[in-house]
Amino acid sequence: MNTKIEAIDPAATASWKVLMTKGVTNAISGLSQMCEAHIKITSIDAKEVPIVQIPDLLGGPEAMVAGVYLQMSGAGTGHIVIVYMPETAFELIDMILGQSPGTTTEFGEMEQSVLGEVGNIMGSLFLSTVADATGFALRVSPPAVMTDMSAAILDATMAELLSKSDEILMLNTTFGTEDRQINGTFLAMPDMELQSRLLTKLSAG
Repeated sequence: MNTKIEAIDPAATASWKVLMTKGVTNAISGLSQMCEAHIKITSIDAKEVPIVQIPDLLGGPEAMVAGVYLQMSGAGTGHIVIVYMPETAFELIDMILGQSPGTTTEFGEMEQSVLGEVGNIMGSLFLSTVADATGFALRVSPPAVMTDMSAAILDATMAELLSKSDEILMLNTTFGTEDRQINGTFLAMPDMELQSRLLTKLSAG
């Protein structure tokens, strides 16, 4: 029996894309409170991509990446994964801590804690934006920070998603201060039931 999501109303998909973009914009704006600097988005690209291609779009299945994983709970369940190239993660940590570029060169306990807190703030503010638009109260789990090959980090999540859908909305963002720019990939992946409810709500609204 095929349990994958059937064709979705394009208008609802467009509304979800707008909502995701707004949520990530709010999430990144919230980072300004962490580092006493004005952080703004300089570009954000939202597009639907085949789930199986995600590791390739992150540099290849064997590319080393730093990822922050958060689980959604409350009105529904799902996953949020924020992915950076290691060098980009180092730059982000330096920016958050107010350090000179190049100071961070490894993922120690403190560095992982910073990435986790960034993920926690971004995930919480993103879901707060979703709640404001849909009325679905969602929260995030404590963050899990991982440094591994992109395929390894996404393996379990992708396997679950592929049993329910073929594509996912992926946001590539560039943000930072006036002199530092950070590139990251944001994946918000509600499970099949929550996605259906969200899209139905957005269609009605």
